[in-house]
Amino acid sequence: MVLIAENIHIISKTTKEAILQKNDEYILNIVNNVLLNKVNVFDLNIGPAKASLAGSMQYLTKLIDGNFDVNFSFDTSNFCEMKEGFEVLSTDKAKNSFINSICAEDNKKHAGFEIAIKNNSNIIALTFNPDKGIAKTSDERLELAFSIFGDALSNGINEEKLYFDPLVLPVSAAQNQANIVLETIRMLKEGMPGIHTVVGLSNISNGSPKELRPLLNRVFLVLCMGAGLDAAIVDGLDLETIRIYHMINDKNPASDIDRLYFSLYNSINTFSDIDEVQFNTNDDTQINIMKTAKILLDKEIYSHSFCLNI
Repeated sequence: MVLIAENIHIISKTTKEAILQKNDEYILNIVNNVLLNKVNVFDLNIGPAKASLAGSMQYLTKLIDGNFDVNFSFDTSNFCEMKEGFEVLSTDKAKNSFINSICAEDNKKHAGFEIAIKNNSNIIALTFNPDKGIAKTSDERLELAFSIFGDALSNGINEEKLYFDPLVLPVSAAQNQANIVLETIRMLKEGMPGIHTVVGLSNISNGSPKELRPLLNRVFLVLCMGAGLDAAIVDGLDLETIRIYHMINDKNPASDIDRLYFSLYNSINTFSDIDEVQFNTNDDTQINIMKTAKILLDKEIYSHSFCLNI
């Protein structure tokens, strides 16, 4: 499984200002701290990169690639900026990096395909058609994915280069969609063997209180891994989330909390009933983890105050 760090993005006013001012030290410090957590793929989110942000992708790519051995996810709707990012990379780096993203809209899809073919890069494909809005069901998302998949193959793109994003929505705004994402991950893996799946993990907790966000992200990551997830865009500075990922990936729980996470992973992986998962009902941490899992599986109602003692 691939972890992609989300930490260089213009959503952060401080980071946006650092990019605009070409503050090398600030940016390299972020990269270095993420690398200490053993995440070595970086999502460079520069949005549409218009006006003063023009040229940002090549600046960031040159700076980071010149100082560290990492791979990239070029996250922009500006395909000219994306091309300029790839121009900096070696052939080997380009083939291990990502276009983030394309969707079912023809012009964007084929512009992305052109870049991917030239660089033999990976593609993050959103199960989304801007003319129709966000699909509400797993079947609708799968239909969009099949459309992109067919076009990709007809353009000579190997299915192993495709990473489908089922689009995670905030649990605070669309609670039932978390479980639908899990269903979609399974359906994508079953319907198109060889492709990969990816989620933007922190989307699940957008709009939730700051103190709840790490728990929502961690539990959702565990559930998605159980459903067969192949990659996640995560906070590369959240050491506990990354530790839990490695614990699940290595199948090496070392505490009662780890064993609960691993049981939740197994429950999803084996299609078992989550109500059969055993946990310590006298431990607030374990209670909160179980409540979070049930909320994400649409078995309990979300509220901003659902956790104990956080």
